[in-house]
Amino acid sequence: MLLQVLDEQNVFVVLALDELEALVENEGADALYKLTRVHESRLKAPQRLSLIGILRSLECLEALDESTRSTLQRNIILLDEYSKGQLKDILGVRVGLGFRDGVVLDETLGLIAELAEREGGNARYGIELLWRAGKYADASGLSEVSPECVRRASSSVYPTVQKDVVFSLGLHEKLFLLGLARRFKRTTEAYLSMGVAEEAYRIVCEEYGEKPRRHTQLWKYVNNLSAADIVESKVSSDGVRGKTTLIGLPYVSAEELERELSRRLGLQ
Repeated sequence: MLLQVLDEQNVFVVLALDELEALVENEGADALYKLTRVHESRLKAPQRLSLIGILRSLECLEALDESTRSTLQRNIILLDEYSKGQLKDILGVRVGLGFRDGVVLDETLGLIAELAEREGGNARYGIELLWRAGKYADASGLSEVSPECVRRASSSVYPTVQKDVVFSLGLHEKLFLLGLARRFKRTTEAYLSMGVAEEAYRIVCEEYGEKPRRHTQLWKYVNNLSAADIVESKVSSDGVRGKTTLIGLPYVSAEELERELSRRLGLQ
């Protein structure tokens, strides 16, 4: 019936099936077999229907019969994972559709794109983070979607940081984290420089009556926390004057981290 209508209208259709894995899992080989064989009884008629299958891995095609599999694998285009810039463009389109102008900060969009790139260039994960971050901002009565909203969204979507890992840290690692959490609460920046982080740490040490550790020891703390996926560290880009270490807190809410650390350290 479809081909008859296409003949009558004299049109051609390119049928693109996204998430092809789902069709194979739900319908088996039969549906794809019929689609790849739809022109067999029309050898002298125009080929009205062309098929594009979009899938994450070719492994799902192993469940198909050999003839169908060979037909689908005749022309394969392998696409690279989305880069951070591409993810930011995709998310920017969604921001334009779902948010008022100026509500989602550029720092926020960049942080979401970085997290999505880390998940294998997963645009769906980035869109989920954006949506949840917007919901947190809305529920909190905020006028902007800040990086802190993203941190809260990240901990709810993909809780990589376990509390027992954080609270098994040494005293000064906890004090360093507490300083970071407090500073991130007061800024819309997604990353802090090492110098700003050290300053925040020294303030917390003064509050606790502890002698601050030296820069070399703090550098070791950052490496340990980064290895445990509690913080994210990177070197500043070429656009920043001089080279410095930048520290982010992408996986956990700064507000929640401050509250828990303060309680454990005896401030509350």
